[in-house]
Amino acid sequence: IDMARLSLLVAVAAVSSTAAFSVSENNNAVSRRETFGKAASLIAGAASIVASPASSLAEVTDETPKVTTRMGGLLEKYQDSRGWTILAPSGWNSFDGEVGAYDKKWQDLVSQTDNVKISSTPVKSTTTSVDILGPVEDVGKSLASKRSAKLIAALERQTDGILFYTFDFALDDGTHQLLQLCVNKGKIWSVDANTLEKSYAKKKDLYYNILGSFMPKLN
Repeated sequence: IDMARLSLLVAVAAVSSTAAFSVSENNNAVSRRETFGKAASLIAGAASIVASPASSLAEVTDETPKVTTRMGGLLEKYQDSRGWTILAPSGWNSFDGEVGAYDKKWQDLVSQTDNVKISSTPVKSTTTSVDILGPVEDVGKSLASKRSAKLIAALERQTDGILFYTFDFALDDGTHQLLQLCVNKGKIWSVDANTLEKSYAKKKDLYYNILGSFMPKLN
């Protein structure tokens, strides 16, 4: 695979969204957090035209168990009829899919900035792993650079045979986002968790546990 071409495809996909970058209290503008969530769908288009994963990438073989802690009741198990499970925030409002935005969303009762969304986009059957996008650090830097965000961390893990990429972003609009990508069952899945930067320290453990609990299949 021509990795330079693949990187270009990812970069083009990342900037192809026409969503506004500003945060709007009345929700008339799509926030930069929403744009990050849509990045997975855009990247899926790039990934679908690549025939096979890059053989030069190091393979993650160590298994990391799925997160199962409910953090003393802060999280509750949610099983979706479309074939995935997650530990969702207890007591938050939940919303079913909005076309072109998300499959499922949870939002804090008080702060609308605090939300978790799950999205999925079909990919070709030959796309079987998120590593087709390239090394996790490169993907994270590409996503961050196109949105004037700071990449805090880019992590990869394998859970139940599925490779997950997780990115930690500090955005210049005063918000913070965790974004997780994986491929399974002919789809690329994204989970993004968002909050204000000033609230992130309190939300960090909760959000990492939510992302670590997501599984795009039923066990």
